Amino acid sequence: MMRKESKIKNLSDLRLEIARLDALAKAQENYLGDQYQLLSEKVAAPMRFVKSLATWVPGVNFTKGLFEKGSNEEDWLSRVLRIGLPVVLNRFFLRKAGFIKRALVTLLSQQAASALNKDTVAGLISKVAEFIRPPAKRRRRSSRHKDYGIPPDSETY
Repeated sequence: MMRKESKIKNLSDLRLEIARLDALAKAQENYLGDQYQLLSEKVAAPMRFVKSLATWVPGVNFTKGLFEKGSNEEDWLSRVLRIGLPVVLNRFFLRKAGFIKRALVTLLSQQAASALNKDTVAGLISKVAEFIRPPAKRRRRSSRHKDYGIPPDSETY
């Protein structure tokens, strides 16, 4: 078995080797950082191109606004209802209606959906649940409760 000779013979050689390895590590970190920056720019270039094309398509900003958090205090349920409610109404209830009726129903249903949010729906569901549930019966504690624990006068301490 061959054994590799070490270049380090004393404390000064050890310090020189540590300094060399630190410099090598910094150089490799800088190289990898530069490569990562180049790669991220190459990956981002097609996305920038698609975003620039998307600005020319009408209606893209509307669909983006539905799914990103905005300042208009709408939650996910309001956004879903603003899209889904007109579709459901026009698809199932107004199949043979004309364009004007469908447009009016769409406009009114979007206004109604914007008034709804998850808090109002949750409050409505809780009120219905309270109405349906039977009232809670009071339990008599003294007759049913049997305590088999240690009596307070016992010598347990």
